[in-house]
Amino acid sequence: MFRAMRRAKQQLNEKETMAILEAGSYGTLACLGDDSYPYAIPLNYVYLDNTLYMHSAKQGHKVDAIANHRKVSFTVVGQDQIVSKEYTTYFSSVIAFGKARLAEGDEYTRAFTALTDKYASDRPKQERIEQVRECRQAIIIAIDIEHLSGKQAKELSQK
Repeated sequence: MFRAMRRAKQQLNEKETMAILEAGSYGTLACLGDDSYPYAIPLNYVYLDNTLYMHSAKQGHKVDAIANHRKVSFTVVGQDQIVSKEYTTYFSSVIAFGKARLAEGDEYTRAFTALTDKYASDRPKQERIEQVRECRQAIIIAIDIEHLSGKQAKELSQK
């Protein structure tokens, strides 16, 4: 169902792919938006148990797009180094394909807690717990990953 990577020599192994996904601070969610136009938005995320989670307002273009078409992709760039003398970029990236849905119940709490731990770890733990408990204006979007691949620049593959 998913295409094989055209430049297979640049494909990262599972461990390298997961390292980029786990270390990233943001990625770009791509979905099918209004009038079938692509809609892509950068978002903070957390990865847990083959699922990506992101915090969102309850309403908006992203939420409507997901409600109308659950298939999405999510891209994370691990490295982006422009090498002008070679007219290239040394990059590494990961792309995930899956179906988006809303997290609820214990999953919502677990994902929201993981997001606050990742992005507000400098805040007191009790404050983060209260934030998760009291926040009612947010939803958590979950993407159940169906296909995942990592890729890096050919120059990095040769090193």
